[in-house]
Amino acid sequence: MSRFLQLLLVLAMTSAPLCAQTHWELVWSDEFKGAAGLAPDSTKWTYDLGASGWGNRELESYTDSRENSYLDGKGHLVIRALRAPDGSFTSARLKTQGKFSTEYGKIEARIKLPRGQGMWPAFWMLGADIGSVGWPACGEIDVMENLGREPRLNHGSLHGPNYPKTGITARYELPHGDLFYKAFHRFAVEWSPDRIDFFVDGVSYETVTPASLPPGANWVFRRPFFFLLNVAVGGDWPGKPDGTTVFPQEMLVDYVRVWKAAESE
Repeated sequence: MSRFLQLLLVLAMTSAPLCAQTHWELVWSDEFKGAAGLAPDSTKWTYDLGASGWGNRELESYTDSRENSYLDGKGHLVIRALRAPDGSFTSARLKTQGKFSTEYGKIEARIKLPRGQGMWPAFWMLGADIGSVGWPACGEIDVMENLGREPRLNHGSLHGPNYPKTGITARYELPHGDLFYKAFHRFAVEWSPDRIDFFVDGVSYETVTPASLPPGANWVFRRPFFFLLNVAVGGDWPGKPDGTTVFPQEMLVDYVRVWKAAESE
């Protein structure tokens, strides 16, 4: 067979249409529209409050104050971490628990991250049955976790029963020397009953399936999950802020969107 015919055969095989193609239908979003200084939409978001350390020996106290979370009037949610004169820290942790949860789909947020030693922003998900089964039985999907001292790295992770302490995890490094605090970036998962793919700016960097799990670990990702957005300060993983850390630090969220997969004819 000539090279020309071989090329035609390859093109025909790679361009052949699929019997059914998946497309995405938007089912929920928050675009954070509203006047500057307003609270986020209370029909979509509520708060975790307090200074319990949250299982990680974090240093911040989470509040529902407009000092720590508000709309900027430009289509963004601002989550703001502050250091008080006495050295204590406040921030915010928003969640859709009791407001909205989803089972499967494409979940994406466009976010500009804070920076600095001790900063720990996250966009993540917890099983909606956490109140009855607890953690880690409910499952956890970390779409975006960043350590402020590593401004080029995103961590995507899953946690569940009998998983490694660090979870099932992978890192994505921004190319070309880009930094997450310099611009907005898109953090997403595409989630089906037996597969979760992690993306940054449309680039897939991690795929996890039941076969990926270590012996004895349970696949707990066939249930509804709700979302969380927060900026932690300190904790076992990032460590404490130091003299190089500048406050306030802000995480700006442009949107959170959820699509469901549908089959086209």
